Amino acid sequence: MKRQVSYQWRLREVMATHGMFSATDLAAPLADRGVTLSSVQIWRLVTQSPERLSLPILAALCDIFDCTPSDLIGTRAENAAPRRTATGDTGPGPQIAPIQPKRARIRPE
Repeated sequence: MKRQVSYQWRLREVMATHGMFSATDLAAPLADRGVTLSSVQIWRLVTQSPERLSLPILAALCDIFDCTPSDLIGTRAENAAPRRTATGDTGPGPQIAPIQPKRARIRPE
């Protein structure tokens, strides 16, 4: 059975609990820890779920907010529902009947 995994990026929630309500509030604490990001990169980090995240940035965020990675990233895994076909079969894939040509009929005029 396949598993469906997902995650939730919680940086904005963690920032709010520490009194930070703007992405620019994060620039100085990151710079103090040797992480230099542009204002656009910080804004994306705060407002969007990152597809990739470097470990130095994650470590800096954990240090800034005195938290663990699991506080910043909520994960979930669940069994994926089996694929259903038009016939209601949940087998490994759709079963296709072999194609057989029809015999041509020639009619006299």
